[in-house]
Amino acid sequence: MKTIRSTILTLSILLVSVASFAQSSTESKAILDKASQLFEQSEGVKLSFTLSPDNPNGGAFEPQEGVAFVKGNKFKLDMPYSTTWFDGITQWVLLNDANEVNISNPTPQELVSISPLGLLNMYKTEYVLKKPTQRNYNGKTITEIEMTPIKKSQDFMSLTISLDNKTNSVVMIRFTTRDGNKNKLTISNYNSNNKFTNDLFRFNKNNHPGVEIIDLR
Repeated sequence: MKTIRSTILTLSILLVSVASFAQSSTESKAILDKASQLFEQSEGVKLSFTLSPDNPNGGAFEPQEGVAFVKGNKFKLDMPYSTTWFDGITQWVLLNDANEVNISNPTPQELVSISPLGLLNMYKTEYVLKKPTQRNYNGKTITEIEMTPIKKSQDFMSLTISLDNKTNSVVMIRFTTRDGNKNKLTISNYNSNNKFTNDLFRFNKNNHPGVEIIDLR
């Protein structure tokens, strides 16, 4: 379970981030720039996602579902076993099984592995972009962009981001981890027309009576 939690939090970055690109396809970068800009300018993005093995024979874990709420650099992630809030400075992680919430102030480096704004932005500095390709997916035309890491020490050996041609939103991310496991993050119910208040991205102890609070700051 610990491995699945870590993978999901790392992947959530893929849903929202952006940094400065290396030797890449300029066409692919322009496409990702547009998708990222639309995401960052929204006053509230809500989407559902499913993490599952990218293997016809299944994999080492059952598919995991979640819902993400994002506004700028703020986010909330609802998962079956945990809920994470981040208001731009402070992060709260509520562990349902342990009935406890951990509070911390993550560093920019730590946010790269937990924020929905973290990994998508890595295309600018950490990865080389291949030229975009197009294919049909669930009755729609999508653009796919494969990314390969500049440094061999990166967590991912490869990433392929699929975007809806009409909306420029990310619909799927397929990735191979350093240990060779192939997984995919499928995104559905993408809605960028929300107006979230900042309270959504903060833990409210009044809504969780009896929860143990562990302050790690």
